[in-house]
Amino acid sequence: MPGSDVRLFCTFAPMDGKVRLLCGGGALLCALATACANIGSPNGGPYDVTPPRFVSSKPVPDQLDFKGKTIEVTFDELIQLDKPSEKVIITPPQLQMPVIRAEGKKVVVQLKDSLKANTTYTIDFTNSIADNNEKNVLENFSLAFATGDTIDTLQVSGYLLNAENLEPMPGITVGLHSNLSDTAFTKLPFDRTSRTDDRGHFTIRNIAAGRYHLFALDDKDRNYRFNQPQEAIAFDDSLIIPTSEPAFRQDTTWRDSLTIDTIKRVGYTRFLPDKLVLRLFTEDFVRQYALRPERSIPQRFTLRFNAPLDSLPQPKPLNFVPKDSAWYLAQWGAGHSSVNYWLTDSDQWKLDTLRFSVTYPASDSSGVLRPKTDTLAITVKEASSERRREHKREEGEKVPLPALGMKISASGTINTYDTVNISFEQPVPVLPKDSFHLEIKVDTVWKPADFRFFPDSLDALTYHILRKWTYGDSYRLRLDSAALTSLYGLHNKAVDQEFSIKKKDEYGHLYINIHPEDSIPRFVELLNAQDAPVFTAPVKKGGVLFMDIPAGKYYARLIEDRNGNGRWDTGDYAADRQPETVYYDPKVLEVMKNWEVEETWNLHEAPIFKQKPLEITKNKPTEIKKTKRDYRNEGKNQSSGNKNVFGGMQF
Repeated sequence: MPGSDVRLFCTFAPMDGKVRLLCGGGALLCALATACANIGSPNGGPYDVTPPRFVSSKPVPDQLDFKGKTIEVTFDELIQLDKPSEKVIITPPQLQMPVIRAEGKKVVVQLKDSLKANTTYTIDFTNSIADNNEKNVLENFSLAFATGDTIDTLQVSGYLLNAENLEPMPGITVGLHSNLSDTAFTKLPFDRTSRTDDRGHFTIRNIAAGRYHLFALDDKDRNYRFNQPQEAIAFDDSLIIPTSEPAFRQDTTWRDSLTIDTIKRVGYTRFLPDKLVLRLFTEDFVRQYALRPERSIPQRFTLRFNAPLDSLPQPKPLNFVPKDSAWYLAQWGAGHSSVNYWLTDSDQWKLDTLRFSVTYPASDSSGVLRPKTDTLAITVKEASSERRREHKREEGEKVPLPALGMKISASGTINTYDTVNISFEQPVPVLPKDSFHLEIKVDTVWKPADFRFFPDSLDALTYHILRKWTYGDSYRLRLDSAALTSLYGLHNKAVDQEFSIKKKDEYGHLYINIHPEDSIPRFVELLNAQDAPVFTAPVKKGGVLFMDIPAGKYYARLIEDRNGNGRWDTGDYAADRQPETVYYDPKVLEVMKNWEVEETWNLHEAPIFKQKPLEITKNKPTEIKKTKRDYRNEGKNQSSGNKNVFGGMQF
C-alpha cells in the first residue's frame, strides 16, 4: 500500500488433513481492516461425507482376560450417539441398564452387571454413532473382548418376520440358549442376543461352538425371558449349530459411476447359518375384562368387553322390580364382545338411572378366567327424541310414532357375489321371510324370484337376502307399509327398491397354478394396495380360481390352513405349535375387464424374507439420508466454532 510499511505474507500449510492459511506481518490487523478481503476456499471444495473412523479402544478389540467394567472407544472426530439405550446391544445381555454416553471423540460404556468368567462380550453399536457435524453414520460397528483366555468368533444371522403377514419386524430381541431345556426360554435370560434392524435382519456375534435353540422375543419387561403371555415370540424348531467356512466374493472397483475399473475375487470367512427365518406371533391369549357400559337411548343399555364371551351375562336389577322375568331382550353385538339389552317395560326405560349387578368371566392376576360380579349404575346422558315424545303423550298431546329405522344395502348396481343386507334400528321380534318380495324383470314384466333369508350370525339387528345373481339382471325388492312391528311398536315404511347386477364384461377372471401341490388344506387371499384381503378362495387340485372380480391390481397371500377352519391361526410355545405358514406372491397380479388371466406361483422360488412386495410392505427399510451438500457455501467455514478470528474480525 502506498505510504505504508506494512508487509503481508501468506502461505498454505496442511493441518489435520485440511488446508490452513498462515499469515504474518507487522501490521496485519491494519492491512485486513483496509483491504476488507474475504478469504475462503473455492465453491465445490472438499466436503465431509465419511463417518467417524475408529482410532483406539480400552480394551483393545478382541482383548483377552479383561477385568474392568468401563469401556472407551475413541474416534478421529467429535461424535454423537443416537438412542443408545435402544440401538447399542450388549451381549451377554445386561439385566442392569448400562450407562452409555458420548464424550467428545469417545464413546464410554459403563457396565453395571458383574462380568461372567471365561465369557466373550460383544458391544454392537449398530447405527448409533455419527459424526457431530454432518451426521455421517458409522454402520455396524462392534467391539468384542473376553474375560478368559479365548475369544469366541462364530456368528449366526437371519430375518424376523411377522408370521401372519411377513412384515419385517424391527427392534425385536433375538437370542440363543445353550441350555436346550424347553423351560430355558421361560426361566432363564438368553446367553447371547442381538436386535433386528429396520429390515428385520439380525446377526448374533461372538458365539462359542456348540448347539443352541434360537428365539425372538418382544421383551416387554426387559428380563430376556418369555414370562408374559402378551409378549410376541418366535422359536426355531431345529437345533442351531454355528460353523464357518472359507468363501469368496466379487469386489468391484468403479472408475466412475458408469465404468467398472476392476473386479477382484476376494476371500472371506462365511459364518453359517446365515439365512435363518423366524416368524413372530402373539399367542392366542387375551386378558378378559369389562369395558365401560353404555346407555345411548332409554330403551337399551349395552355391556361391552375387550374380547368375545361364550355366554350371555344375566343382569340382576337393584333399583326396580321387574313385572316378569322377561324384563329385557338380549342380543349379541358384533363379534360377541358386546351385548345389547332392550328393556321391554316402559316403567323401566323411563328411569334415568338403572342399577343392577352382573356376573361375567374375567381374568385374574394369573390370567385364569373366574366369575366376577360388578355393581353398575347406567344413566342416560341426555333426553332422546323418543323420550321427549313419550313425555308429550303422557301430557295428552297427540304425537305420531316415527317409522321403524331400516337400511337396505341393495341400490343401483351390485356385484354377482354381493349379499343384500337389511339392518334395523330396533329389534323386530317377528320377521317372516314372506314379508319381503323379491322380483326379477323378464322383458318388461316383474316376476317373483326365490331367495334365502337368514339372520346375521354376529349382529342380531341385521338380516340377509341371498340369491345366485345372474349377469345384467334387474331386480326389485318390495316391502308393504307396516308389514313389520318393532319391539317398541314402530312400523316400517313401504319399500320399493330396484337394483341390477353388473354385466359379464365388467369383470375379469383369475386362475393361479400353485406349485408345489400339497395335501394340506390351503386358501389364497387376494389383497388390495393396503395389504387387506378382498377375495378369498380355497386351493383345489393345485390351483385357485377367482371368478367375477373387478378390474385392478391385486396381490396374493397363501395360508396353509392346517386345522381347516378357514382362517390363519397363531402358534403356541407350550404346545410346540408354530403359527400357520404364510406365503406371498412377489408379483403384482393385474386383472382387466372381460379378460381371463392365468398365472403360475412357485411358493419356494423366492426365499420367504424376500416374498412380500415392497409396495404393500408397511415396515419399509429406512433409507440412509446423506447430508445435502450446500455447494454455494461449501467453501465457507461451516460453524462459528471453526471460524478464524483475529482482532474481532472473521476470515
